[in-house]
Amino acid sequence: MTPNDTSRRVAHHHNPQAAAENPYLDRHRAIISRRRFDDARREMVRWPGYEPTPLVTLAGLAAELGIRTLWYKDESGRFGLSSFKALGGAYAVFRQVVEIASNRLRRPVHAADLVAGDARDTIGDITVTCATDGNHGRSVAWGARTFGCKCVVFVHEGVSGARVAAIERYGATVRRVSGTYDDSVQFAAEEARARDWIVIADTSYPGYSDIPKDVMQGYTLMADEVLRQLPAATLPTHAFVQSGVGGLAAAVCGHFWETLGPRRPRLIVVEPDRSACLLASARAGRPTKVRGRLETVMAGLACGAPSRIAWDILADGADDFITIPDRVVAPVMRLLAEGVGGDPPIVAGESAVAGLAALIRVLAQPDLAAALGLAPDSRVLVLGTEGATDPDLYERMVGRTADAVADSRMTSG
Repeated sequence: MTPNDTSRRVAHHHNPQAAAENPYLDRHRAIISRRRFDDARREMVRWPGYEPTPLVTLAGLAAELGIRTLWYKDESGRFGLSSFKALGGAYAVFRQVVEIASNRLRRPVHAADLVAGDARDTIGDITVTCATDGNHGRSVAWGARTFGCKCVVFVHEGVSGARVAAIERYGATVRRVSGTYDDSVQFAAEEARARDWIVIADTSYPGYSDIPKDVMQGYTLMADEVLRQLPAATLPTHAFVQSGVGGLAAAVCGHFWETLGPRRPRLIVVEPDRSACLLASARAGRPTKVRGRLETVMAGLACGAPSRIAWDILADGADDFITIPDRVVAPVMRLLAEGVGGDPPIVAGESAVAGLAALIRVLAQPDLAAALGLAPDSRVLVLGTEGATDPDLYERMVGRTADAVADSRMTSG
């Protein structure tokens, strides 16, 4: 059965500034652009292990929900890191070290030169650092190992031991700090200034935006894969995109907006109700921080302050902002693991299901579904942004291991 928890209504804010016919402006292109995407794609498709992740058609679930089409972009296998974040942090690391190596060698340097060439020897003294809830840190650590520099990652007290171990497997030093994700961001920045490290953050703040632009530009490769994988002459009418600081949502919004213009899907930003900084920003009309411990099972989305550059795109381009409670997450994870009406079983982590969980809850509230333009002919895209990044937690929430679910998919296929 489809989870249908309507005991608490979805918090919703429609953005009157967003309209399909609005042009994509130069100030948006200064953050996310097709030109910079072309440069990113040219490099990233040459990285070791690159291949597009699947766009899965969930026909059975779409029929049960009463919509025409449901597409699920499954990021659980991305570069072996089980998360879309592999595209962002690692690309930003690459951009930094390739610039340093090019300057030191006085010639252009590419990914192959850093992976196995002489340029790798020129950047071994460089240290990159970041704060993370888990997935971004793993991407930065993987990028540092792949391209030949050192890495120190800061995690807050709520990050699980399994996620710390996953980062350490890529050779990074992990340091735990007290407080929230936002506290760890500040601590990483302070340590980097003191030690002359390079901060690879997935959020921007006053005086720091160029590297987060690279992180977000890396994410656009996933959005572009979606466009290449869709059936000919078919586009989503809606895209439900989960968000923490807003980087992914802004990357998807910007890429779709510039590429598709007025044909772009209606973009609905989804957040945990305990850390909904973008909903708060949309209501206030300016970047707004939310307070508290921000605790949510959707660990990758537990952020209290929006990225300023992400907000600059979402303020103009995101159509709607909504929230979901923690209690809807495990049922949707189990729903995907089981498959509905012949759909393949899918391993989806806690943050991965936020967009789908929001869609299910919205469709259970006819007035809200109508307000979002959802109807029987709707074609909806959701982004499955991670697999079982904490295997023990996944097993507790789903009742089966991720390996068992993956094995059942192979058997069903």
